[in-house]
Amino acid sequence: MVRWLAMGHINPNILTVIGVALNVGCGLLFGLGWFFSAGIALIVANLFDMLDGQVARLSGRVTRFGGFLDSSLDRLSDMVVFVGLMVFYARDREFHSTLNVFLAGAGLMGSVMVSYASARAESLIPKCDVGFLRRPERVVLFIIGALSTHPSSPSSFANRMPAVLWVLAVGSYWTFAHRMYHTWRELNRAEADDSAESESLPISDSQVSIDRVTAVGPVNRQSAIGNRKYREVEP
Repeated sequence: MVRWLAMGHINPNILTVIGVALNVGCGLLFGLGWFFSAGIALIVANLFDMLDGQVARLSGRVTRFGGFLDSSLDRLSDMVVFVGLMVFYARDREFHSTLNVFLAGAGLMGSVMVSYASARAESLIPKCDVGFLRRPERVVLFIIGALSTHPSSPSSFANRMPAVLWVLAVGSYWTFAHRMYHTWRELNRAEADDSAESESLPISDSQVSIDRVTAVGPVNRQSAIGNRKYREVEP
């Protein structure tokens, strides 16, 4: 399929936009309480999210704007799903839960902080993708929670979305803290390496000359300075 899309000259940015449009629809389905349909829509949406990068590489259309567009719309895709869940649990009906609204809001903020920490850190260090709860893991958890939601089912494996929200809320902040620590450690290591490298550099000739001038007595100081000036103007 990737090869067919690349041969058909499909713009990868179009695939990115289709993917985020499906994610917006997924958020609406969550808000309406159609969890199983939202899970299916989420699977299809993230297929497009995987295809855009592969099509771009295969067709030779990798651009900096494409990467920027993809990462920016990924943030929107995350947020609309969380907002849809907040709307569902905030509605005045049998599944109303203030706790789940809070967990979805906390997960939303945590996911944004994870992404921002990575983007900001990579302007200072080469890579910052540590942590166990990145976007692919969040998507998989959303799919599990959505497809397992069957209110009338007596199974203990059904209706796992509240548990998913707990994992997302706690795991996002854990991942954020991990990235903060990783960045702090890498910056300290880089500063230590720079300091050790500067200390190991040889002393320059001009610094040696200045040190010699400082070391001579009052009588010979002018003579030493004159000799240094003479050396500096030699061809």
